[in-house]
Amino acid sequence: MVSLKDIASACGVSVATVSKALNNHTDIGADTKARVQQMAQEMGYHPNAAARTLKTNRTYNIGVLFIDGNHSGLTHDFFNHVLDSFKRTAEAHGYDITFINNGRMQNRKMTYLEHARYRNFDGVVIACVEFSEPEIIELVNSDVPVITIDHLFNNRIAVMSDNVGGMQQLTRYVIGKGHRKIAYIHGLPSAVTSARLSSFYKTLEENGIAVPDEYVREAAYRSTDETYRETRSLLELDEPPTCILYPDDFACIGGINAIREKGLRIPEDISVAGYDGIEIGLHMLPQLTTLAQNMDAIGATAAEQLIDLIEKPKTTLIQPNIIVGEVREGGSVAAPRS
Repeated sequence: MVSLKDIASACGVSVATVSKALNNHTDIGADTKARVQQMAQEMGYHPNAAARTLKTNRTYNIGVLFIDGNHSGLTHDFFNHVLDSFKRTAEAHGYDITFINNGRMQNRKMTYLEHARYRNFDGVVIACVEFSEPEIIELVNSDVPVITIDHLFNNRIAVMSDNVGGMQQLTRYVIGKGHRKIAYIHGLPSAVTSARLSSFYKTLEENGIAVPDEYVREAAYRSTDETYRETRSLLELDEPPTCILYPDDFACIGGINAIREKGLRIPEDISVAGYDGIEIGLHMLPQLTTLAQNMDAIGATAAEQLIDLIEKPKTTLIQPNIIVGEVREGGSVAAPRS
């Protein structure tokens, strides 16, 4: 194994200078720093993780708690992009990530907090869980640095999509196309759903548009079966909507199937719009109009904020970070038939 002393000897500098160069200190010359870093790379130097842990009292390992109720795991169209961005950003800062599970240790089940302490994580990011569960609350209220994605606790940093602004943008867009009979199949109850639903109602109210109760339906996120059934019910109303908004792009597929089964064309007979901006919408015919969330920014911001909390706990502000999305105009929304 190549040591700092080996690099120092090869460069003709002190071990202290090598250490400063590899840690990117500013009190050595740029040329010396570049020469030392280049030599370290050529010699195949890798820092000793155990030594770094002893020196900094950190493991440089971050826990990821991600539980998808639909059991899609890392094939989840939205969160796989968010977590990939989180991983890339964390690794760029020298951190590894490990997924948390509540497996068994010494023949007993560990809580999430016990697992985090057992692995000695420097911090934990929590995404796509039931945030009201006692084990989640226990972890959030512990001394472990924690950041949440798409859920706000008063005592923790959160990174959240602008769900209020996003739904406002999307609803205004379809109104601008001339729609007044707008239905919304929203997701199951959650903070995200509540924010989007309230924004939907408020935006319609601001534009003088009344929405019948039967136009607002509920279906689980990413459930094509449920959106299929709810869409069929909407189409069978005496006055069906001219546009249907869906809880997410993937669930929208179920609605599109129901519409086409009815012999209707999109967007000539009825318009549809999704939410998220996942890749699948780009390959639909017509291309799906959707509110594209900035998944890369959500993941990167979560990683940067958590690392700041780990490394600079006294100066890192405990506050929500709101990430703005934008309407991605496809071909699935057009003016309603007169």
